[in-house]
Amino acid sequence: MSPLWWRQRRRTHLGSEAERATFRTLHTASLAAPSLRSGLTRESAERSIRHLRALLGTPAMALTDTETALAWDGTGQHHAPAAGRLAALTLDRGGTRVFDRDDLPCAVAGCPVRSAIASPLLVEERIVGTLQVFTPSPTAGLARASDEVARWISGQLELAELDASRTRLMEAEVRALRAQISPHFIYNSLGAIASFVRTDPDRARELLLEFADFTRYSFRRHGEYTTLAEELRSVERYLLLEQARFGDRLRVMLSIAPEVLPVAVPFLCIQPLVENAVRHGLEAAEGGGRIRIVALDRGQECVIEVEDDGAGEDPEKVRRALAGDTELDSVGLGNVDARLRNAFGDDYGLVVETAPGAGTKVVVRVPKFAAGVHT
Repeated sequence: MSPLWWRQRRRTHLGSEAERATFRTLHTASLAAPSLRSGLTRESAERSIRHLRALLGTPAMALTDTETALAWDGTGQHHAPAAGRLAALTLDRGGTRVFDRDDLPCAVAGCPVRSAIASPLLVEERIVGTLQVFTPSPTAGLARASDEVARWISGQLELAELDASRTRLMEAEVRALRAQISPHFIYNSLGAIASFVRTDPDRARELLLEFADFTRYSFRRHGEYTTLAEELRSVERYLLLEQARFGDRLRVMLSIAPEVLPVAVPFLCIQPLVENAVRHGLEAAEGGGRIRIVALDRGQECVIEVEDDGAGEDPEKVRRALAGDTELDSVGLGNVDARLRNAFGDDYGLVVETAPGAGTKVVVRVPKFAAGVHT
């Protein structure tokens, strides 16, 4: 094989000039996208504007909100104060607008900023800012290109808004779940702790610390996700407090594969299942019962099972609870199911096996690694 033949083959393999230009454009856009996905702020504008200007190859560019310049890149920095005024004029029209020398007076000799093209940035049909491209003289092609880049930026900002809306929804769901943590449990836990104050003060002190740690974790204000290890530690505290009340009537069996302890899971996704097992499975049973919690390593997935041998439940009631019937969902099974699906997709909702008199088994599957999911 001759070296010349190999060099020719490599040039062909790299594609045509048009293909290479397309790759460069997509690559440049991908460099700007992560910053824009955090929303339109001064910081995100400053991080992305250099890449955006590279897409259009103009002497200067500005990103603004509806009133002021957030970032400027390129020559003609002395024109930056005018960007806010151009943004206001663009908002009045509601579409892409071209500005000439009369709109951009300049006494600097040789300054290439003589005209501007300003395109609105929209989120949910609401103008949130502008993309402004500065050039010696505007062309119809540059105006179209600027408008397309502005639409692409608007798409990234729309995704940022969706991410923020999703985060707000998840936070609201966690707040709702916290509100469903049984006041009856809190009252009974404090009552059980009080019962040991005289007879076994050391035990009372230990239980009080467990109660403090449990409530601190349950009502923490940061993090949409936690590790399975942290979630199970909270479950262990909950069960210690319940065992102080039930004594030998509540028997617990844990089997946890250490490999899955670092797996990220939605905050408060296991504790409600255990509370459901205690309240609806064992609390009414005269002889108490057993709760079994298992976490298994299944290749790319982690499988968590919460099982009780208590009274069981009507499958139709469980189905309605998972569908969001709050009258039946006293400990938030539907809430947990919805958050698992939002985090990992519809393949990862709760699976509940139950029948009257047959106990209940709840199965949770989560991927070990999922994009955008981290503690």
